[in-house]
Amino acid sequence: MAKRNLKTRKIRAKDLQIQDTKLSFKFIITVMFVILVILFLLGALLKIQKTKIIKNETKTEEDNLDLFFSSDGSTRVKMYLPAVDADGNGVNTILTVEATRGSGRTLTDIDNLLFWADTQHSIRIARKVAENVTGKNEKDYDIVYTIEANASLIGGPSAGAALAIATIAALESKKLNNNVMITGSINHDGSMGPVSAILEKAKAAKEKGAEIFLVPLLQSRDVVYETSEHCEEFGSSEICTTETKPKKVDVAAEAGIEVKEVETIKDAMVYFFE
Repeated sequence: MAKRNLKTRKIRAKDLQIQDTKLSFKFIITVMFVILVILFLLGALLKIQKTKIIKNETKTEEDNLDLFFSSDGSTRVKMYLPAVDADGNGVNTILTVEATRGSGRTLTDIDNLLFWADTQHSIRIARKVAENVTGKNEKDYDIVYTIEANASLIGGPSAGAALAIATIAALESKKLNNNVMITGSINHDGSMGPVSAILEKAKAAKEKGAEIFLVPLLQSRDVVYETSEHCEEFGSSEICTTETKPKKVDVAAEAGIEVKEVETIKDAMVYFFE
């Protein structure tokens, strides 16, 4: 009987040892899981912090562009100018306008001939409109226009409105609201004309951090073209063609930016000058 009891105790002790081993294994697994979760959360926090640092560095770089400078009768303003590249994607260039007391000269520094060919007429009109709006005598100022355009950019008259706004700011030594960007051609009377690729430019403005995007009248809605392939069977052969269909889009909803229609440069000035 004593031997049987001893054997029973040994079996129970062994069972308890096994159970303890299982509990220890479960405990180790649980601890490892908790550690992995903590490491994952730390990694996510570090990634978020790194993203914030990159954004702050980007903002600092933009702040270092010296978007406004005025001294001794000379004023220089910079603003972002939305455009499209050769692939039809929205991009941002930098427009600089500097006005200095002088003899009425207009100087340009545009490093892309295609962009220049489409912009030179807009510069002449923009200067004339700015002088009419401000009442400044064109013979009293030399104005330098600089557009930092990537070589792949496709030019167009859409820089006209921005050129006029920047010229007005330079002539009157006013800071621009950098939360606003604009696209639109410019007419001699200060009215804005229609341009193309509104949606792509709106997306570029959003990417640059703008909160309001100004467009000509009736262009807060754009038309994009979607392509699809249609195939039909003819006997033992199949013929496929590419079809293009127009689609109306709400630019504000599609690009995620507030879009305002403006009719004239004076309308746009309300948003740019606080």
